[in-house]
Amino acid sequence: MLLLISIRVFAPAEWTSWMTDPAKDFVTLSVSVIIESLPFVILGILLSAIVQIWLPAGFLLRRLPRNPVLRRSIISLLGVLLPVCECGNVPLTRGLIVSGLSVADSMAFLFAAPIINPITIITTYQAFGWNDGILISRILGGLLIANLVGFIYSAHPAPQTLLTRGFQAACAVDPHAEHGTRTRRTLISFGRESAAMMPALIVGAGIAGLIQVAVSRNLLITLGSNPLWSVLALMALAFIVAICSNVDAFFILSFGSTFLPGGIVAFLIFGPMIDIKMLALMRTTFTVRTLVQVSVLIAVCAAAIGLAVNLVF
Repeated sequence: MLLLISIRVFAPAEWTSWMTDPAKDFVTLSVSVIIESLPFVILGILLSAIVQIWLPAGFLLRRLPRNPVLRRSIISLLGVLLPVCECGNVPLTRGLIVSGLSVADSMAFLFAAPIINPITIITTYQAFGWNDGILISRILGGLLIANLVGFIYSAHPAPQTLLTRGFQAACAVDPHAEHGTRTRRTLISFGRESAAMMPALIVGAGIAGLIQVAVSRNLLITLGSNPLWSVLALMALAFIVAICSNVDAFFILSFGSTFLPGGIVAFLIFGPMIDIKMLALMRTTFTVRTLVQVSVLIAVCAAAIGLAVNLVF
């Protein structure tokens, strides 16, 4: 951050004179995604370290119901207590898995938490109120999809194979068995998670910026009045812009007069769960095959909810 600020303040104007407008847009969009996401990624990494190191072994597991459906339902609601957007939920989910939570249960938390986040709920209400059922559709739709993903993967015969080999190795290490004070282990955990998350964030932000420059928004807007294409177009936009769930309601509010309510709901559900940045971050934890399966499943469900909203409203 200090490097970026120094370049902005002290760099001569001729350093960027050679850049075309698309190149400047690419840099601006990519850096904005990183700046927007970075505080939440850091917060998520800190919360992950707290879960792994500062809480007693098995603390969360002992307090969750034994019934799988009820347990996942409660886990999917934990985002109410954690004002972390989707970027920070990835390292936090990693910490939950390392602490002993099953992969399926962790998925239910990962995909529900950005939508159940209290800041997200408040900003969505401020943007849309109760109009067209957008707020309630977002909350209930997000919970439904997250629990469906958790239910499906709870039947997987070998859940550890859903994880990358590197993360499987990390899960095999007991954070309570490592030597040193808890503060020292927290710093080591912070450095280890940062090394995994930051490159993925930068790559994801760069891809998001590139696609935003390459894809014309005018094309998306022309599709806004069609019940089907409005849903698909805004899902594509959510995937591309990779905007934080805490502020995405205000971003999409500007499209409210162009797109049908179902398209807006699909944007608000699909974006926090699956976008370019999120896929890059989740790749540190889940295999490519798992991410493809989950992305298709969530996309189909989000589109179905969006189409249903268009039919009702």
